[in-house]
Amino acid sequence: MFVKPLRGIIPPIITPMLDDDTIDVEGLEKQLERLIAGGVVGVFILGSSGEAQNISFHVRKELIKHTCRYVNNRINVLVGITNTSFSESLALSTIAAEHGADALVAAPPYYYALGQDELIQYYTHLAKRLVLPLFLYNMPSHVKVMIEPQTVRTLSDNINIVGIKDSSANGVYFQKLIHIFRDRPDFGILVGPEEMLAETVMMGGHGGVNGGANLFPELFVSLYNAAANFDFEKITELHSRVMDVSMSLYNIGRFASSYIKGIKTALNLMGVCSDYMAEPFHKFEEKERETVRRELIKLGIKI
Repeated sequence: MFVKPLRGIIPPIITPMLDDDTIDVEGLEKQLERLIAGGVVGVFILGSSGEAQNISFHVRKELIKHTCRYVNNRINVLVGITNTSFSESLALSTIAAEHGADALVAAPPYYYALGQDELIQYYTHLAKRLVLPLFLYNMPSHVKVMIEPQTVRTLSDNINIVGIKDSSANGVYFQKLIHIFRDRPDFGILVGPEEMLAETVMMGGHGGVNGGANLFPELFVSLYNAAANFDFEKITELHSRVMDVSMSLYNIGRFASSYIKGIKTALNLMGVCSDYMAEPFHKFEEKERETVRRELIKLGIKI
């Protein structure tokens, strides 16, 4: 199903859980069905929004299995394989391929910050061991290193590296990527922060891996389409709604985890899935939960 470049909205799906070792399978299926019905072109599992680094290898494996089974080739499934252990990344990639995933996503290994030459060595070594296409994942706030634009360009010569998800929230960096790849329309350039979705698509980006699409897939698909068609009146309206979501739900409680907690709590209040958070985090207490409820009502959701 995977076609270069991947265009559209690919939500970085949350991981619905009943406890630290158990997937909320019913909630996962409800969420996947909502996203498919909302018009997304794929889902990205085991990313930051999916609490990938906080869940066990067993849970990651189960998430891959259940997601691929339920999606059943209706949309693309991208699987995060980011890990400090090279062999664990390879093992996840094998499981993803066995269950029918379409592509893989890997941020630089974290803890020790790699230099740019080391990044090239790492991704080159990784890509040649994979049977699925690979997206680079630029997430400097979490892994302490930026995949510099020229490094991305060098890595793009590898036939198995097909794109990048940029979550730096750095507009100048994104502009450089677009400029560098102006002669490579096959190389996918996707943006993470949804607040930048419209502008990056109009600049030439191919779509968004936006957390808010977990909640409102139709809104994000519509904004992507408006931006792709340079429908400025529609963009103004829809971008304002996206900003309302961002500013109302992602900063409750002033925790680094507030963004994920806000999305999970909202989905729970909407009757979709459990809001359990993997350790070391815990779900919102009633005070924060009530704030999410009020904000959802303001956004037009009946609770």
